Amino acid sequence: MKKTIFSQVLTSKKWENAQRNWYKFSRNRLSIIGLLVVFIILSLAIFAPLITVHPEAVSKYVNFSEANQPPSLSYPFGTDVYGRDIFTRTIYAFRISLLMSFVVLSISVSVGVTLGLVAGYFKDSWIDILVMRITDIFLSIPALVLALSICAILPRNLTTTMIAISLVWWTWYCRMTYGIVSSVRGEFFIQAVELIGAGKLRILFKEILPNCLSEIITKMTLDVGAVILIGSSLSFVGLGAQPPTADLGSMIANGAKYLPDLWWISMFPSIALVMVVLGFNLLGDGIHEIFKVSEG
Repeated sequence: MKKTIFSQVLTSKKWENAQRNWYKFSRNRLSIIGLLVVFIILSLAIFAPLITVHPEAVSKYVNFSEANQPPSLSYPFGTDVYGRDIFTRTIYAFRISLLMSFVVLSISVSVGVTLGLVAGYFKDSWIDILVMRITDIFLSIPALVLALSICAILPRNLTTTMIAISLVWWTWYCRMTYGIVSSVRGEFFIQAVELIGAGKLRILFKEILPNCLSEIITKMTLDVGAVILIGSSLSFVGLGAQPPTADLGSMIANGAKYLPDLWWISMFPSIALVMVVLGFNLLGDGIHEIFKVSEG
């Protein structure tokens, strides 16, 4: 009976916290819009084979008899110069963009947060100096320039794009985590854990890391759009995903050659890219509201 009552109380508290967080999130109507946009994009990417009627358009497919068709009921976004359905390619491009952002952020957060934790906890040691000077070197070079340089050296494909962006992106998580850990490491609860003989790994990942999660989660949400944007920029100049892969950046670049006559080839992928970036940015603002601590 005691266990049952305790479980009910715990469930009630979780429900109250969920309601409180939703209230904070929903106060900003733009965050709701961002959530809906992200939900639609994720749904389109997941159910792309069921939604699209021309799946052959994402492979090595040419149909010159249907080339350069303007938007219509058969082709909502029109067709490109090879007769491929732009709507289908745009939906499948969402998959590429979301996969790239997931891989890049997984690598960047894992590496950057770990290095930031270690450097911040062992502040003023040789570990701190080594990690932060390397971070400063990477941060001194503009992110897009560094990513372009890496992609120009390595083979041009999606894997190279993800590696290049990951090598750029970890630095910001390292710097952010370093700043948080530097301010937390002297707190009384950290000193208490050290006095009872807790190991360094427990202190770093059980005591300090939870205090960084709110900032990390918020930044990750905001960075999804930024990663997709820089990945599309690399594809736009021919250093990202290669044909016939459906990628927003390369689709925009190919369509730009035929402006203004065949405007639909680049316009719809451009709108799709704007919606992805805007949706995740608005969602990130809402998540920031959840974690934001009230003053006073």
